Amino acid sequence: MGGEAPEAGVLLTVDDGRLTSVVTGADPGGAERLPGLTLPGLANAHSHAFHRALRGRTHTDGGSFWTWREVMYRAAERLDPDSYHRLARAAYAEMALAGVACVGEFHYLHHGPGGRPYDDPNAMGEALVAAAADAGVRITLLDVCYLSGGLAEDGTHRPLAGPQLRFGDGSADAWATRVGAFTPRGAHARVGAAAHSVRAVPAADLPTVVRLADTGGLPLHVHVSEQPAENAACLAAYGTTPVRVLADAGALTERTTLVHATHLTDADVATVRGSGCAVCLCPTTERDLADGLPRTGDLTAGPHRVPLSLGTDQHAQLDLFEEARAVELHERLRTHRRGTLGSAELLRAATSDGHAGLGWHDAGTLTPGARADLVTVSLDGVRLSGADPERATDAVVFAASAADVRHVMVDGAWTVRDGAHLSLPDTARELDAAIKELL
Repeated sequence: MGGEAPEAGVLLTVDDGRLTSVVTGADPGGAERLPGLTLPGLANAHSHAFHRALRGRTHTDGGSFWTWREVMYRAAERLDPDSYHRLARAAYAEMALAGVACVGEFHYLHHGPGGRPYDDPNAMGEALVAAAADAGVRITLLDVCYLSGGLAEDGTHRPLAGPQLRFGDGSADAWATRVGAFTPRGAHARVGAAAHSVRAVPAADLPTVVRLADTGGLPLHVHVSEQPAENAACLAAYGTTPVRVLADAGALTERTTLVHATHLTDADVATVRGSGCAVCLCPTTERDLADGLPRTGDLTAGPHRVPLSLGTDQHAQLDLFEEARAVELHERLRTHRRGTLGSAELLRAATSDGHAGLGWHDAGTLTPGARADLVTVSLDGVRLSGADPERATDAVVFAASAADVRHVMVDGAWTVRDGAHLSLPDTARELDAAIKELL
């Protein structure tokens, strides 16, 4: 299963942030030539910006998702709106350098130490929106309802404690009130809704989250069945799986994205396929945390295909090409079979389906009227040397890296030229300073 054959000599015209024409075989006239393969802008559908500080610090010495989480909490303790803005700005600039035009920020670090709200209760969200503007990417701020510190073995919900106190609003109604009062600044930003998980949002509170999303027509994202322990705790609490709890709360619609969905039962797979919702996979995080291998082929085979999107989650790596090919390569490991998803389907997950899951339905394609988001990938580097030009899409999806991205345009404005970020030309130094300030 290969990708669509790329076309040579395509003339793209842009006006007011939109593609106004896409013409094959046209006289280029004085148009700028973009050597390489030009793709639609990529969508990073699941990000925790502050996790970028953990890269290279949590990958060895054994442990599990749960021990990794304790390190993550320590980083969360130290952020304030100013330091979060600096870290997120640099992390989003790194995304832009990797071809990302839009990020879905799964945002739950809401309040100050001890859970005390800032004078502006959405100050941390404002910091992320401003960071995205500075980095030249769009953002869907997926504001997360987070009410419980987890599910105990007996099925009871634990109270928030320690750094988790910064995540909670006290009640689902208070969360909804805060989110409803937030209007992000700038046309590059919009708000979505999220429930962290059935561990962090009791079933009785899920309808409040669903109601806010339904009222505003917002994207709704939820972590689901990332770990077997989550499923076991949910079974003890509710007698069923997280997917069933969400379905019973009315949370599974065409605007819903389930993140990870690693450990689904047969009944869960049928429910997800029948609901119209999407699944966001984050392979580099899922393998780093030893989460397991999702049932990708079962979700995407035949009719009622589940749309897939991609996220870099904890940013163990920040490379959407690696995330895309890992979806297929992980499925090969699970099934011992090659060719479940071809490069065209993987590219769709990284572009149009990813943007749609974040509420930007007019992005992710190179068609007239779409947002002018472009990513030009060099075919001259060592990773792609010798590739067949007729199969350049296959070569990019299965062999390119973020380092091969040369130019990035978002909404008609260049963000990256010749591999350098225009507004943060020393992104590495910005990242280094922000992380050292935090850790």
